[in-house]
Amino acid sequence: VQLQASGGGLVQAGGSLRLSCAASGRTFSSYAMGWFRQAPGKEREFVAAISRSGSSTHYADSVKGRFTISRDDAKSTVYLQMSSLKPEDAAVYYCAARTASYNVNYYYTAEWLYSDWGQGTQVTVSS
Repeated sequence: VQLQASGGGLVQAGGSLRLSCAASGRTFSSYAMGWFRQAPGKEREFVAAISRSGSSTHYADSVKGRFTISRDDAKSTVYLQMSSLKPEDAAVYYCAARTASYNVNYYYTAEWLYSDWGQGTQVTVSS
C-alpha cells in the first residue's frame, strides 16, 4: 500500500494539529496502522497505533491523553489528532501500515512489524 502523510506544520506550544495519512493501492481496511516520529539526532519512536477494526488503540506514554489516532476506512485515511503540543513533540512524523488478515483487533507498536511507510511530515513546535 502507498501512504501519503500530510498536515504537518509550525504550531505554538499548547496548540493543535491533525495529521492525515492517505492510503492507496490496496484495501485499506486490511491494514493495522501506526504513527511514528523521529526528531533530529534521535531514533524513530512509536507514537500511536490502531487496529484494523479500529476498536483498539495504543499510545506512547509521552503522548497519552494528548494525541488521538483514528481511521476512516471509507476515505482510506488514518489520522493523528495532536493537542497540547510541546516542543519535544517536534519531529518528522511517519505513518505505517501492516497487513492484519486475521488479527482484526490487534495493534502493533514495533517498527519492524510494519511493511509500508509514508514519506513523513514535519511538525515544528515553537516555545
